[in-house]
Amino acid sequence: MQSPPLVEICCGDLRSALAAGEGGADRVELCDRLEVGGTTPGAGTIAEACRALAIPVHVLVRVRAGDFTPDRAEFAAMRDDVDVAKRMGASGVVFGILRADGAVDRDATAALVEQARPMSVTFHKAFDQTPDLDEALETLIELGVDRVLTSGGRASAEEGAEALARLVARAGDRVGVLVAGRLSLANIAAIVKRTAAREVHLGSAAVGPIASPCAFRPRDGSTLDWAGVRAEKVRAIMEVARTLAD
Repeated sequence: MQSPPLVEICCGDLRSALAAGEGGADRVELCDRLEVGGTTPGAGTIAEACRALAIPVHVLVRVRAGDFTPDRAEFAAMRDDVDVAKRMGASGVVFGILRADGAVDRDATAALVEQARPMSVTFHKAFDQTPDLDEALETLIELGVDRVLTSGGRASAEEGAEALARLVARAGDRVGVLVAGRLSLANIAAIVKRTAAREVHLGSAAVGPIASPCAFRPRDGSTLDWAGVRAEKVRAIMEVARTLAD
């Protein structure tokens, strides 16, 4: 019998990461600034998440919004962030580096993979911007990454399901394919069956409103409430995922 897919929850703050753990997630991707696609969280957030969680914490390494083509200074900062994640106890790092033509930057990726060890390495959805997904997959296998985060080159996993199924089959046991892209309670079962995904990555499906416990309301009209991962939403996702074992 095949195990149910591993569930990774994307978390944009420390409290969300702790909620993901409480809800039974298999792994968290820890980020900041999800409104721009995510950047690297602070060292304190990384350290506390790693101390508090019994599940693997994978840290996003991305210095800014926009493209995935860092200049020399930005790449140096990424190397520093990999070191910080390692020192803070992270189980893995998540990054993606492309050349100006959209192809995987072999040299920069190889350097960060080597530096990251023994942590696990995920190449994130920069992968979906490459001009040839199959060629990019083979490149990343050669470079030794552990998994690739992808929605099959499309805006959602539903739209990219055909490409995802091809990538999962092509990858075999050589590299993990972490299926992502607007997964929800309503579609996760169908997408896992269509793609044979062994790992899935969910973000907004686990998020809900969180009310501030503060007894006052700011006079300037701003809100103290926010949106974050909720443990009960993660539990619901995990319940569905457990039914997907073959």
